[in-house]
Amino acid sequence: MTTQTHMMTSTGRAATAAGLAFSFSAVRLRPLIAVVVASAVLLGVTLGGVIVPADVHLVVLLVAVPALTAAADNTCTTVSMTALACLGVVAVDVDDGLPSSPILPIDVLGLLVVCVLVLVFRRMRDVDHRTLRAVRSVSETAQRALLPPLPCRVAGLEIATAYRSAAAHAHIGGDVYAAERVDRTVRMLIGDVRGHGLAAVDDAAAVIGAFREAAHRDVRLEHVALALDAGVRRRVDQAGQTDSNAAERFITALVLEIPDDCHVVHVVSCGHPDLMRSHGTGVDLLEVPEPAPPLGLGGDQAAYQVNTFAFEPEDTLLLHTDGLLETRDAAGVFYPALDRFALLAEDEPQFLIERLMSDLTVHAGGEVQDDVAIVAVRRRAAPPTEGADEDGHHGSPVATEFGSWPA
Repeated sequence: MTTQTHMMTSTGRAATAAGLAFSFSAVRLRPLIAVVVASAVLLGVTLGGVIVPADVHLVVLLVAVPALTAAADNTCTTVSMTALACLGVVAVDVDDGLPSSPILPIDVLGLLVVCVLVLVFRRMRDVDHRTLRAVRSVSETAQRALLPPLPCRVAGLEIATAYRSAAAHAHIGGDVYAAERVDRTVRMLIGDVRGHGLAAVDDAAAVIGAFREAAHRDVRLEHVALALDAGVRRRVDQAGQTDSNAAERFITALVLEIPDDCHVVHVVSCGHPDLMRSHGTGVDLLEVPEPAPPLGLGGDQAAYQVNTFAFEPEDTLLLHTDGLLETRDAAGVFYPALDRFALLAEDEPQFLIERLMSDLTVHAGGEVQDDVAIVAVRRRAAPPTEGADEDGHHGSPVATEFGSWPA
């Protein structure tokens, strides 16, 4: 598997680099190609108009010259090419014996009208592009506030995340993830709000806020899950005053705890897809036999059972939302997430999730219809020693690992 994985890694990187280079070149060459084609049309129609008999009026084709410059980047290009086209019109009409005919000003007027329309529509396009950039900037800021980047390394763990919203041009939706350092453990959450896209952001923000508070307040992991359920139910009750469908809102979630000094992971499942684990040369699902109801549906304390699984050095956990499993291709075949994870499990976490997200997009034909969140967590072979941070310096685990990380 190692040889195959390394071959896939190098091939994938080469393909990605080639694709980016091609896209970048295509964007930069597009205005030049437009000018070259417009110039060729101008030259060909002008020469053809002079050569062919006068009763064949080719000069009307010169309206294509300003139209073709719509792909150019600036106004000067369109105006310059239109001026040259007007000279071509004059040359052809004079050659055809029409200098005093109303046909000449009509032909020139047609070019000027097309030129003005191109400039107007380019201005409208530029305004739309600026608006879209502003919306994307706001969306990215909101995502960083709601889902701040998780640290790449925490104690003996390497963490990588990827997120894609189903809402067009948005960077945020109804899938959530979070992590908190609590004493000598790392507590994590991954959840999926009912619905997707921007409509689910409100519930997503609520459950993340509840997790950040409960993770530090409650000693037992099942109590964290119980607190999350209570928080979501309060949110649903409040929303019910203005939303008649609020009772149908819920959140599936996994709540995890990974201790520093024990090679295990504790999991409470609230109706969420099971996480995957690479272990040795294989991968498997860490199936929770009796998951609790999703958050917001009112499970009692007994429903939140802690399940413990081995998590050895060099193992990788893959946490994900159901968008990874339920994405279909054109033939209606679900994405084979476990098989793909098996092929990529030996990669570094960041590259692993990048390849998975890219492969998922290809499987979906370029457009994923649901929010997708992926978190990869690898336990390193040589975790830091007792009371030491990443560089071997002694100090507070929270201060050294999370000094610049939002609480």
